[in-house]
Amino acid sequence: MTVVPPVAETSSPKPAVRAPVGVEKQMQQATRGVYRLHGHLRAIRVALNALLILALLYTVTLVKALIIPLVLAAFIGLALNPIVARGTRHHIPRWLGASVLMGTLITGIVAGISMLTQPALGWLHSAPSQIRSFVPKLQHFTRPLEAAGRATQALVNGHPTLSSAQNPGDVAISVWDVLAGAPKVLAAVLTVLLLVYFFLVYGDLILRRLVEIAPNFGYKRHAVSIVRGIQTEVSRYILTTIVINATLGITTAGMLYLLHMPDPLLWGTVAMFANFIPYVGAIVTTTTLLFVGLIHFEVLANALLPALCFAGLTAVEGNLITPMILGRRMRVSPIAILIWLLIWGWLWGVPGALLAVPMLTSAKLIAERVRGWEWFARMVQR
Repeated sequence: MTVVPPVAETSSPKPAVRAPVGVEKQMQQATRGVYRLHGHLRAIRVALNALLILALLYTVTLVKALIIPLVLAAFIGLALNPIVARGTRHHIPRWLGASVLMGTLITGIVAGISMLTQPALGWLHSAPSQIRSFVPKLQHFTRPLEAAGRATQALVNGHPTLSSAQNPGDVAISVWDVLAGAPKVLAAVLTVLLLVYFFLVYGDLILRRLVEIAPNFGYKRHAVSIVRGIQTEVSRYILTTIVINATLGITTAGMLYLLHMPDPLLWGTVAMFANFIPYVGAIVTTTTLLFVGLIHFEVLANALLPALCFAGLTAVEGNLITPMILGRRMRVSPIAILIWLLIWGWLWGVPGALLAVPMLTSAKLIAERVRGWEWFARMVQR
């Protein structure tokens, strides 16, 4: 007897249940309403972020007398911290290493000021007479151009136009004005040096206290790695930049000494500090050397030679030496540098222009390690 297996019943697919037309329209309207709400919230967030940025800029401008010494001391402390840390590995207390280092730094600053004060005051005192003697020499150099201009006016107008030489007005530069501001500058320098000393002695303690705030061990370990990495990279960048600019200043002073320029140490120091401002600093130093050369030398070729040599030196330093030493990771886009210089020069003046590029590079190094800020590092990277 054969058993016939039961035939499996084929289940037909059930038709999809569609919502009523009114309910579907309500769902679409609700979805569009949610999208519109998200758009309004996004616009409100952008407006609030813009207001927050404006408030921060106003606050930074308002308290710049307090923030500038702190930022400058923090950068100097980061640059000198590896030296003190190496001393601690040789069982030298941090306070002793910081004291010896700060004593050496203060001695160097005092020696440099004593060497540069007299020539700087001499240039300030003789500036009006130097400008008066420079104008006839400049007229001697530009006399062929003036003759060509008068000939062109004679061809166009039918008669030449006589130009009367204008005597330059006296430049009111007083040495007493400079000396009157010396106590204020001295107080600012002492404040920065004191802050640097405390950053060197208690900087690691402050970082440990900040890490202790983290909620658990995983966050603590991640925070320690981020802080140590940022500290190492920023310290390396700042110290390397200081060494490069100091080498540029020494090389410039030696070059000007060989070219028989007056006060080569003064102009070498100007070149060193101005090189902290990319592009603009090199232009200002080149223009200054051109002006001093035209005043000091009688022959035009000798007057142009210092400025041309310095322009070539900065071109080699900026396009070959600095990128090779710092590497691609620390290079920043020229557009970002110029925008950053404009912003901080507008907010803080000359100190802001000097600190702008170190702040931008440090912010880039920090953004590379902080989650959610990688976009900033990619935007400013060259």
